Amino acid sequence: MELSTFSIHRRIQIVIFTLLTSAFLLRFLTANLPLTAVTALAAIFVILFHLGSRPYRVYLVNYSCFQPPPGRKCTYDLANDFLLRDGRFTTPEPVTFMQNIYSKSGLGNDTYGPPFMFEENQTPSLKSALQEAEEGIFSAVNSLLAKTKISSEEIDVVIVTCGSFSPSPSISSLIVNKYNMKPDVKTYNLSGMGCSSGVLSIDMAYRILRGGGRKIKNTLVVITESITLNWYEGEERSMLVTNCIFRVGCAAAMITNNPSRRSTAKMELTHSLRTHHGADDSAYRAAFQEEDNKGITGVSLTKDLIRVAGVNLRQHIKILAPRVLPMSELVRYVYSVVSTAMPRGELKPLVPDFTTAFDHICVHTGGKAVIEQVGRVLKFGDSVTEPARMTLNRFGNTSSSLVFYELAYFEAKNRVKKGDKMWMIAFGTGFKVGSLVWKWVSDPEPEVDNPWNDSIHNYPLKVW
Repeated sequence: MELSTFSIHRRIQIVIFTLLTSAFLLRFLTANLPLTAVTALAAIFVILFHLGSRPYRVYLVNYSCFQPPPGRKCTYDLANDFLLRDGRFTTPEPVTFMQNIYSKSGLGNDTYGPPFMFEENQTPSLKSALQEAEEGIFSAVNSLLAKTKISSEEIDVVIVTCGSFSPSPSISSLIVNKYNMKPDVKTYNLSGMGCSSGVLSIDMAYRILRGGGRKIKNTLVVITESITLNWYEGEERSMLVTNCIFRVGCAAAMITNNPSRRSTAKMELTHSLRTHHGADDSAYRAAFQEEDNKGITGVSLTKDLIRVAGVNLRQHIKILAPRVLPMSELVRYVYSVVSTAMPRGELKPLVPDFTTAFDHICVHTGGKAVIEQVGRVLKFGDSVTEPARMTLNRFGNTSSSLVFYELAYFEAKNRVKKGDKMWMIAFGTGFKVGSLVWKWVSDPEPEVDNPWNDSIHNYPLKVW
């Protein structure tokens, strides 16, 4: 959702037309004024036009992450008992496979399972899926509204993303109903966009608020997933992986273009980029919902997924690098690209050192292999991927909300301060890559609802 070439050309045309019109009017309205006075008036007019046409700045006022109650922890023993109960699988092979995947996944014993796992019959249903969604959404939104002191009547836009659960009425309607929002609130309900949709929904809020004017000030973004109805009981190995790594999670964020909120906001969103690589068949089918040979629906995570993530990450950073790298690193990178194209040049361009552009990086915590692949492609050391690895251990793959649990890790560790720059990057089905670039505009204060408060003293762990 980048600014299109048409939009750029249109802005140039408007500026040229305005300048010509102003020059024409000044010519006739100021015929008796000296040239210096006419020039000064023209300069003032252009400055006022520029100030009035600039996009609005966009801020993250605050965010909240849902932390389920301790009784919902999905320990290895609980997950194992769940697999073995009532002959859920007809052969032992799927159970053995999932046990092996889970033991190597990087997930710890403190992640959270969906409500149906703790019910007597342990049967996923629409009712339990709605319960999972409502618990996370209402908890996160309640906490967010209390922290920001923004009432539901002040919310102009609601954006909800939930990748694989799309009930009717929609989740955005559920939120409007629950919080008695005003009739002219604009709502958007995103689905099927995978783990990158948290970043992409913030990008959407950013685009709306940048050009929305002062009539649209506050956007509530709710980032969730309901994994209940996606439990797979077949025997296809590529589909069984999702049972092992996905866990309960939800985040809510308040995004605004209101300049009066800057002093109390956490961060300003300075850059946003999303790239879509679905034109390539292997990228399109790298993670795919389909039926197995017995007609059981599941999400297949193919063996090609990690390769696809690496290839498309490289394409993504080619676009991002010129926008964010400091000049010295950018010159070094461009030189390597040019020399690659020359006869007898280098075999491949150098990988830009993004740690020269950012103080902190939230790496997509989709799984152990994904984090390792990002580390390899971008030449990140363990200190850079530590927050991602710890977030995976503590909360598992919470899908679209994962980068906000990672953001909370930075805050809980007191690692961020005013002026710091942060990069969030996430991947999603389709295949999509999304980046958000933030600048901290204030020193963060301890949050009573930070989901790491009860465990941060245990981290980092040496888990890999």
